[in-house]
Amino acid sequence: MARVRYGARTEAEIAATREKSAGLPDIWSTGVVAVWETDPDVVAAVLPPPLKPTARPLVRANISKVDLPGYPLGAGSVAVAAAHGDQEGWYPLVMPMTHERALTGGREVFGEPKKLGEVLVERDGLTVRASLARHGIAFVEVRGAVSGDLPLPEPVEKTDFYFKFLPSVDGAGTGFDTDPVLVHCVRNEKVRRLERVTGDIVLRESMYDPVADLPVRRLVEITIGEKTTDQKGRVVERVSAQALLPYVHQRYDDPRQILDAPPEGSVEGRA
Repeated sequence: MARVRYGARTEAEIAATREKSAGLPDIWSTGVVAVWETDPDVVAAVLPPPLKPTARPLVRANISKVDLPGYPLGAGSVAVAAAHGDQEGWYPLVMPMTHERALTGGREVFGEPKKLGEVLVERDGLTVRASLARHGIAFVEVRGAVSGDLPLPEPVEKTDFYFKFLPSVDGAGTGFDTDPVLVHCVRNEKVRRLERVTGDIVLRESMYDPVADLPVRRLVEITIGEKTTDQKGRVVERVSAQALLPYVHQRYDDPRQILDAPPEGSVEGRA
């Protein structure tokens, strides 16, 4: 009988997959990073407990193209500065990805708020343009010109905060199958090229990705560079389902979709 591809994999095949993933070489990306100060009350409003604002109400847009052999990837995020206890880091609100493979792993493993979208990074001489778009709306656009080299930073460890959860099957109770968990995702970042960009940030209104609610009060910096990162995540604590529930809509274009169910008696319902 020909092999059934949906059938169980052998232990050797599973081990080979893990070894292949562990042995990946450094993957370099070219990206634009824009950081700005916004209103403190806005940052406080988007942070689910137990996350809290940091001393500066910072927002960071990261827009990158990743050089994966045979699989070029556009990846981006918009995040706000946050702290969990003594640990400071970033809380991403949206992470557009151009391919499903990058989206699925991040959402299911780490709880990242990834969504399929369009990611653009263009450079023509000194002119730079980068944007994140979904549903035909470029909700973040960074425009400018390279104005000089910057010293290369030392390798650095950065932390992102994610909430990993599963909406409940019946939509009742707390809204989750089990208590959500808070994940610390630690990234080790190395930079091999970094340049300053003089320009501006445009935030466009989108009902799906309302980053326009994080207005640019003071531009901190715009850079373009080449970097590589690895990442490891760990669950640091279980969080209150009731406290997180008011923020679940951040993850979805329409939060009602987590309550979608086939009509009673339908083929889907009997499957």
